[in-house]
Amino acid sequence: MPTLPRVLATRLMPDAVETRFRAEFDAVGNDADDALDAAALADRARGCQGVICTPTEKMDAAAIAALPDSVEILATFSVGCDHIDLDAAKARGLIVTNTPDVLTAATADITILCLLGAARLGQASEATLREGRWGRWSPTFQLGVDLSGKRLGILGMGRIGQAVAKRAAGFDMTVFYHNRRKLDSSDEHGATFCADAADMLRQSDFLAITCPLTDETRHWLNAERIALLPDGAVVANTARGPVVVDDDLIAALDSGKVFAVGLDVFDGEPKFDPRYLDRPNAFLLPHIGSATVETRNAMGFRCLDNLAAHFAGHPLPSRVV
Repeated sequence: MPTLPRVLATRLMPDAVETRFRAEFDAVGNDADDALDAAALADRARGCQGVICTPTEKMDAAAIAALPDSVEILATFSVGCDHIDLDAAKARGLIVTNTPDVLTAATADITILCLLGAARLGQASEATLREGRWGRWSPTFQLGVDLSGKRLGILGMGRIGQAVAKRAAGFDMTVFYHNRRKLDSSDEHGATFCADAADMLRQSDFLAITCPLTDETRHWLNAERIALLPDGAVVANTARGPVVVDDDLIAALDSGKVFAVGLDVFDGEPKFDPRYLDRPNAFLLPHIGSATVETRNAMGFRCLDNLAAHFAGHPLPSRVV
């Protein structure tokens, strides 16, 4: 029997993925599912030809340099690669792959959930029940705002942004988007391109952030841009936490400039600004955009497909570097 490639998985994966992983590779798993720092990762990767990593591991230049020379490929269990120093990987000759396409629908669904949950004050309303504070019905109790017929701005019209635009049509929303380039009309799903982000913001009763984290988008939503939104706008972020300046968004919540926020991602997660917890108009989720059985299985299988293709000498399904 030929020797199977030895591969480290830095975190415990869904059952179906773990089963295939252990059948097709000389698997080095992480049954304890503990987060690994760079030193621990490098130690466990000894003798491995591949590593399946996740966004919980910061694969900066130092961590990449610390990997054993045997490692040829890094398959990240994510679409985003902002946790990986791609230049350092390329300089070392390390292949990097990701998991595009397979989590689009699940993350778009969570974006709509964040918009709805924020607009209808979902978290505050649930807390009223759980804490036994629900009294008699009142015409002014827990008044949110409608999505239907409103204007939605989408920052980042990639796969997820396009899927959000499709879903927004079901709410009769008028959609605008800002992107690095205008899309073909067939990919716009009725949305209108705004070459100037300010034009989009001025028309965004609702704003959905679905862009990748780059040098250009880091801290993009700041006080200056928030000021361009219509008064009482609703903001949802399902992209990456550092796209938003927390101080500025919280100030806008407190002033009423922003009616509510729906956040699935945070700067520095799993840590996050605790002031959000004190805001009844903050709908908060612990980064579960892709957290369905079907989607996480598909993400894991894409990692394994990339690894299998590499070791077989075939083209990789989703190579980044």
